[in-house]
Amino acid sequence: MEQQDFETLVKALSATNGLPEALDMLKASEDENVAEAANALTGQFALAEVEGENRVYHVFTEENENGEEQEFVEHVMNVGDDVMVFVAWFFYTQFEIKNRDTYAAAGRTYKQPKRS
Repeated sequence: MEQQDFETLVKALSATNGLPEALDMLKASEDENVAEAANALTGQFALAEVEGENRVYHVFTEENENGEEQEFVEHVMNVGDDVMVFVAWFFYTQFEIKNRDTYAAAGRTYKQPKRS
């Protein structure tokens, strides 16, 4: 994907109303790799209330070293967070594009989350 196309897509994604809408836009992308990655993620998100926060998790299975399927859960974002949190997560996990580069494409500055 050309840098200009990436910037156009990220800006459009940043204007969506949340993860479901952003994921639908990614699935409809003209870039086959992006659409394929987004389609592969469909149905892999779960909501859970943890420590009083509604969190969105990516739930997936992988084979461990013994050849057994093992379930993994990764915190993606909290409900109500800016959609850019999801957009940056998507491009980092699927294409290894750094969060700051994704935010820069949207004309924003990435701020590292504070550790608790």
